[in-house]
Amino acid sequence: MITFTSGAAKKVISLIEGQQKEGLALRMFVSDGGCTGLEYGMTLDDSQHPDDLAVDAEGFRILVDPGSAVYLEGAEVDYVESVMRSGFTINNPNATRTCACGRSFRTADEKGHAHSCT
Repeated sequence: MITFTSGAAKKVISLIEGQQKEGLALRMFVSDGGCTGLEYGMTLDDSQHPDDLAVDAEGFRILVDPGSAVYLEGAEVDYVESVMRSGFTINNPNATRTCACGRSFRTADEKGHAHSCT
């Protein structure tokens, strides 16, 4: 469903270990918004909902709600660290358009409502 490069996996594991809390997973989601229509989100979460899709990745668990899973199917997550910016990037085969910041996208079915970037 979702793959992580080794750099992204190492960063997620580091973030989870830094919290020093048992049972944390990476929750990935898509919400309405962003400058293109749909916006990516990630957070650490210790509660799995009954309808969540749970995937064991490279040493950690990913949780995705069914509505977001449709938009994240086949995505690859990387972690980039450079002089200009550091953070996760998502290469999403479902995106037909992305914004310059890489945090929001549009799909062929034009779902979502764009908002100005902040």
